[in-house]
Amino acid sequence: MVGITIKLAGSIALLTGGRDVLESGASNVMGCIDDLEARFSGIKNSLCDDSGNLKGVFNIYVNGENVKYLQGAVTPLEDGDEVSIIPAMAGG
Repeated sequence: MVGITIKLAGSIALLTGGRDVLESGASNVMGCIDDLEARFSGIKNSLCDDSGNLKGVFNIYVNGENVKYLQGAVTPLEDGDEVSIIPAMAGG
């Protein structure tokens, strides 16, 4: 089993009852999202569109690297990796 740490920030943590650090045994980013959905029904709708693609309202990082510059939702994970999900910020 892969030991992955999921860190949640901002509004996404509200959907987990305020829990901001969770563990997952997933082998990729979408697996982590599916794990979250199994524990916190409805959270996947906040992170993914109807086609299962990642929404742009949250940034997802694996070990500090944005998954949109890696392999997106299928970015592979290894034991000890950290997945961070944070609200996207816009400024002007």
